[in-house]
Amino acid sequence: MTDKKLSIFEEKIGYQFQNKTLLQNALTHSSYANEKHLAYEKNNERLEFLGDAVLELVSSDFLFHEQAKAEEGDMSKLRASLVCERSLAQCAREIELGTFLFLGKGEAATGGAGRDSILSDAFEAVIGAIYLDSGLKEASHFIHAYVLSDIEHKKLFYDSKTILQEMVQSQGSHELSYRIIEEKGPDHCKEFVMACYINGKQIGMGTGRSKKVAEQEAAYQAILSLRNK
Repeated sequence: MTDKKLSIFEEKIGYQFQNKTLLQNALTHSSYANEKHLAYEKNNERLEFLGDAVLELVSSDFLFHEQAKAEEGDMSKLRASLVCERSLAQCAREIELGTFLFLGKGEAATGGAGRDSILSDAFEAVIGAIYLDSGLKEASHFIHAYVLSDIEHKKLFYDSKTILQEMVQSQGSHELSYRIIEEKGPDHCKEFVMACYINGKQIGMGTGRSKKVAEQEAAYQAILSLRNK
């Protein structure tokens, strides 16, 4: 079953691993490794560390050449928007990464396969695995395909609240506010549902493991709503 799972994922991302163990480690969360009493290096934390560095190098090189006249601060901000947790989690969802992860029973039961932090970490681990398997060129191809594409859309993930505030202010005198709609789950695994309002009218709703994340998601949905009008 494991080999079939790995093969399906390889087809999904269009890359065949020479060393299948690297891929299996990249998809193995620490909760699963602990549950199965596996050695530490069998989970994806070390690969995540490496993948993060590779991602920063490739994205920095891309922005340096693509944004030829941009100042250092602007490039740093744009890079941060591309590689932030929410953006990488969305990239992971595009390849259905959550369905291929090896999670401990408790983590799986509490929705770990859909959690931004777990998805973004695993996505970076996959980058690290590809880098070790084939080098920087193949890792760069993967990053360009799934991270450095549709940049304008991904910018929204970094600071949707600020972008929405600027949109609202540009339209004149409007009151922008956020309100908690619901709190779900136990204290150690709580999920917040936030709504975004303009002049008292709800225009966006978001969920997250913290109020801040839920607000950003609500603002993101509000931006999409306004742009579609």
